[in-house]
Amino acid sequence: MAPRRYRYGHDPSQFADLYLPGGETAVRGVVVIVHGGYWRSTYGAELGEPLAQDLVGRGYACWNLEYRRAGNGGGWPATFDDVAAGIDHLAVAAGDHGLDLRSTTALGHSAGGHLAVWAAGRSTLPAGAPGAGTPAVPLTAVVSQAGVLDLAQARALGLSDNAVQNLLGAPEDPERYALADPMTAVPLEVPVYAVHGTEDTTVPPGQSEAYVAAATGAGATAELVRVPGDHFAVITPGSEAWEAILDRLGTASHPGPPTRG
Repeated sequence: MAPRRYRYGHDPSQFADLYLPGGETAVRGVVVIVHGGYWRSTYGAELGEPLAQDLVGRGYACWNLEYRRAGNGGGWPATFDDVAAGIDHLAVAAGDHGLDLRSTTALGHSAGGHLAVWAAGRSTLPAGAPGAGTPAVPLTAVVSQAGVLDLAQARALGLSDNAVQNLLGAPEDPERYALADPMTAVPLEVPVYAVHGTEDTTVPPGQSEAYVAAATGAGATAELVRVPGDHFAVITPGSEAWEAILDRLGTASHPGPPTRG
């Protein structure tokens, strides 16, 4: 079945595509896919299409989210406003199709991993911050695929030609950088599975390592999952890295007793 497109704003990049399992297949859970590309407009939601197509065949409903990026109206605060609004708009689609959102996992790659973990911490943001408030669709878990999870470290390293500063601007505004950094929201109340390729030179594995160390040190449920491959192995269905992601999505959709560390 072709996906159905939902728009949550007037900008061409404010949409999400809903993929539903065909026939009488029971929905295993809902997955919000947040693509990467170092927050730049060069890359779009097409990166999430192969993931959605694989997952819908396994019984998941998928919400492949697009948002404004740096270069097409995104940056601070637009990118963050869009991710928050785009995930919340899933409630509309759920009403149309009778989807149960009690198991809703964010699956984010690279910069999308950053945005997925950030979105899971929205309820902790101070009033007035982008994305602050009670989410209409609370995330119940996050699977980060080579996520940029420590913005301070990424900025210090100048990753991808200073992509963090390109996203946030205003280098003299430490509050803005703190609000955008998933490290600031540690500990989250939902589990985070940080899957990272050991040969990744685009986003260093230290990004996932630093986040998981901080999260588990603060008492949160987080797991570092090292997998073979480069930056794109984690978004390649059929790879060993993808199998590890499927395992974590299965755990997130049907969690057992919580574990720490």
